[in-house]
Order: sequence, then structure tokens, then C-alpha cells
Amino acid sequence: MVSFTVLVTALAAAATSVTASPLEMLKRGIQPGTGTHNGFFYSYWTDGRGSVDYNNGARGSYNVKWNNVNNWVGGKGWNPGPPRKVAYNGTWDNYKVNSYLALYGWTTSPLVEYYIVEAYGTYNPSSGTSKLGTIEDDGGVYDIYKTRRTNQPSIQGTSSFDQYWSVRRVKRVGGTIDTKKHFDEWSKQGNLKLGTWNYMIMASEGYQSSGSAEIEVREAS
Repeated sequence: MVSFTVLVTALAAAATSVTASPLEMLKRGIQPGTGTHNGFFYSYWTDGRGSVDYNNGARGSYNVKWNNVNNWVGGKGWNPGPPRKVAYNGTWDNYKVNSYLALYGWTTSPLVEYYIVEAYGTYNPSSGTSKLGTIEDDGGVYDIYKTRRTNQPSIQGTSSFDQYWSVRRVKRVGGTIDTKKHFDEWSKQGNLKLGTWNYMIMASEGYQSSGSAEIEVREAS
């Protein structure tokens, strides 16, 4: 994800390209950005390449189709996003392309981007890094990782920041996620510190791919 300033710049550039004609923009559903819908926060970002048709639905649901994108990410959740137990369900069948289905969010001070990955496609986000530990949650095992991003888009503009990951070994689409358990184990096993809560969404993401998803998120009891 990126800051509003970077988003505006990307949209301005896209507006001058063939792929971002007025007709093409209409095909994309709502425009990229953040807001609230039916009591949920939503965030939707694209770098402007390819097409994304993202639409918010009832309650915490959304549906999206993307075609020949470079990078996009979006979904529904909460802002701020402190620890909570999250339930989700839906359809996501992007195992043969580069895509993630993940609980995704940010903190500030320190600036951290985090993923609790429920399913992924052709690229395993843990590639090239070392495992820091494991977490058991909702009948599954997740591996913990940390990566570093340097001079990359963020919610505070172009910045350098850490990424924290929990990657589920057995992929799934639907279940509950105890975020407090993940956050506590990140700190305990990997000394991975989080800051002030920014948003938390149940996100779909595509990178250099085409795909679709229909997801609903809610707070579990």
C-alpha cells in the first residue's frame, strides 16, 4: 500500500495512459482510496497498471476482478486495527497466479507492514528469508518471518520499514484468525515490535497477474 500522495501521483499518471481511459476507469468499480462502507473500513490501492474492478458489498464483503496488473491490494476491515479475533469466508482461487489472501495491516512508530497469509499462489512470501518461529492458530500452523523494505511506498509515503509475516502452511479460504496470538508470538519469538495501530483489512493482493476474489470479514466472538 501507499500514501495518498503517492496514490494521487499514480492516478494522474494513469489518467494519461491508454489503459486508464474514462471507459476503463468506469470498468474498475469504485476508485482507489480509503473510506468506510456499511460500518467497515476499506482500503483499495493500485499502481495504475492493468485494470482492477473492486466493489464493496453488504456488511464486510467485497468482490474484485483484476486483469494484467502490476500490483494492487484491497479489502475491508477496521481502522484503527487493534488486536481482535477475525472471521472470514468467501471465494479465492488464485493458486496458479501471483496473489495473496491475507489479514493485512500497518502500524506506525515503528512503521510496520504486516501480513497473516491464509493462502498464496505461485510465489511464497517467505522465499529468501529465515523462519523465526511458528504459531498455532485455528487448527493450523503458521511460520513467522521478517523482511525489510527500503525506499518503498507506505502509508507515510516513500519509506524504509519492516514487514512481519505469518504464513499458514496449509492454505485455506475461510476460518478465524486470533490476531493477538500472532502479534504476541511475533514479539516473543522474533522480537518483532509493533507500534500504534493503523488499519487492518482482510485483503486480496495481486502482483503481475489476473484473478478474482469475493471475501467477507467480520469480528468473531
